[in-house]
Amino acid sequence: MRGNQALMGSFAIDLVAMTFGMPRALFAVLAVSVYHAGAGGTGLLYASVAAGATVAALSTGWIAHARRLGLIVIWAVVAWGVAIALAGLAGSLLLAAALLAVAGAADSVSAVCRSSINQSVTPDGLRGRMSSVFSLVVTSGPRLGDVEAGSAAALGGVRFSVVSGGLACVVGVAVILVAFPALLRYDAERVLAAPSPARG
Repeated sequence: MRGNQALMGSFAIDLVAMTFGMPRALFAVLAVSVYHAGAGGTGLLYASVAAGATVAALSTGWIAHARRLGLIVIWAVVAWGVAIALAGLAGSLLLAAALLAVAGAADSVSAVCRSSINQSVTPDGLRGRMSSVFSLVVTSGPRLGDVEAGSAAALGGVRFSVVSGGLACVVGVAVILVAFPALLRYDAERVLAAPSPARG
């Protein structure tokens, strides 16, 4: 991993997105205390992210022809953060759910591109271990997000937590670009054309 900055950047940007921009721990509080929607509203908020992700996943065939996967990941994470921040400002449950669906779609696109980057730069003999790292990142990020969202809500309220988390995600993308510029430059066609050792 340390030898490939594009791969490191893809992991880091996902951790930023999930740690700061995943307010899942607050969905029940949002539904009950902000939108007064009860259990049905809570279920809608949870389902919205998954619904958007599913729709986007079913339409990601175009990514097979894309070269600048790192750039797509970057914009997808920005879209995720903006959608989350706007959801925190939404005045109605349905608008918040729609924005969460947009966020879920952006996350799905990011996940597909990050998986492609992972597979394309990892030598065959390391794919199992790299898949383990990938699984660790995608499962731990949301758990960290639960802690961050709850802590921010305790300090400034539910809406503050969601909005600030989304904005922090966008700011985090800028930090990732500085720390891992190779992610922005990642070109799938060039990487796949390179000899295998260069891809590792």
